[in-house]
Order: sequence, then structure tokens, then C-alpha cells
Amino acid sequence: MNTAKGKVTLLSAGPGDLDLLTLRAARALAAADVLLLDDLANPDIVSLAPQARVIRVGKRGGCRSTPQAFIERLMQRHARRGLHVVRVKGGDALLFGRAGEEIAALREAGIAVEIVNGVSSGFAAAAGLGISLTHRDHCQGVTFVTAHLQDHREPDWQMLAATGTTLAIYMGMSRMASIAAALREALPASTPAAVVQHAGSAQERRLVTTLDRLADDAAAAGLGSPAVILIGGAIGEAVEFAVHAQGFAHAA
Repeated sequence: MNTAKGKVTLLSAGPGDLDLLTLRAARALAAADVLLLDDLANPDIVSLAPQARVIRVGKRGGCRSTPQAFIERLMQRHARRGLHVVRVKGGDALLFGRAGEEIAALREAGIAVEIVNGVSSGFAAAAGLGISLTHRDHCQGVTFVTAHLQDHREPDWQMLAATGTTLAIYMGMSRMASIAAALREALPASTPAAVVQHAGSAQERRLVTTLDRLADDAAAAGLGSPAVILIGGAIGEAVEFAVHAQGFAHAA
């Protein structure tokens, strides 16, 4: 039986602009007593939680990060005090955000937890390019994958390429050259590819190119994290790809 009076909401902050938040997210923020704020969330989100104490618990690849165990203890400590804790996560909370670990820890502690879904940066990137990730003329689905496995190995890129799906690759910017090289073992060099940095925000930048030019073009454009890499025939539907195919790479 759940004996805690408080609760925790794992809240999806979306990829950037606050207007991509759901109404349910806005209501949860307005009712929050404590806000645990992720680095990838728009910092202006605190304006929607006027009564909340804000605690920043940043987790960024290659940077000093708040330990996961400490975040879980914070959630439990404040919820046990009868407070509504809102754990704000960039994008969608259930996609590459370690929500599974947090849900398990809260359930084990007997603390009520709810989840508010949101827009993942992969979908925001596709919207920015004006494409469907599952265009029936090109693929049979979409695969969301992180470039970093728990043991620091990379996924089996050739196996993923063989699925015939659009690949939406998260946390892959630092390994882009090796990712592209591995994928070229199974895909044509001319396979359409794109990088979208800060997808869904006012700072969004887009690059469309081909698999063989991906790493070089992204470096030349000065693109970095946070960004999503999209690879597959469906990316060829982007208007910018037509420009690239005529010899003019596009980064905006």
C-alpha cells in the first residue's frame, strides 16, 4: 500500500519552445511544489511553476552531471514530505531519459508516480524538415536509437540499417564519423541524411546531406549537441535535400 502523501510527476518538457508543452504538462507545473529541472529543458519553463522550489539536476554528456542516485533520493525525500515533485525532462520523459530507473525506485519506495508524455526531439526534427519519418514510399517504420550503450559500446549499426526503417539517432554527434562509416557498410553512400540541432526551438539549425558527406558537412556547419541525426530514404523528402542534390548543402 502506498503510504506517501506526496507524489512525483515525470514531466516531458518537449524539445524546446514552451508552446510544445501539453496542457497536462502545464497543469502539473502549476501545481508543483518542487521542480527538478533537467539541463535540456527550456529554463523558461520555471515561469509556469510559480510556487515551486527549483532544483537544477543537470545531466549532459561530456559535462559534470548530477548523479542519478542523488536525483532519485531527492524525489523520494520531497515526496515523503507530502509535496508534489515534478521531475522535468527534455523531450519525452520515456525516451532515453532514464525514466525506467526512476519509476522503479519510486515504486519500490511506495511513492505515487505519474507520467506526462511530450514531444521528443526526433519528431520535432522531422517537423522542422517537413517530412514524415514513416513515409510509405521509403520505409516500413522508424527506429529510435541512442549511440551510447550502457557499457559504452556502440549499437550494431549494420543490423539497424538492415531493418529498412528511418534511423533517428540520439546522442550521436561525438561519434558521427564512426556511425556513418558503419552504416555505409550496409547502406548506399547516397542515402539521405540530416542533422537537426536544438530541434523545436528558436535556435533550431538544420543540415541535409548524404550519408557519405554527413560527418564532414556537419563539422563544416559547426553543428553540435544537442542534436538528432536522421538517416534513411524518407529524409530525401525534405525540400532542402533537393537543393543539396543540386550541389548546394543547406544549413539554417
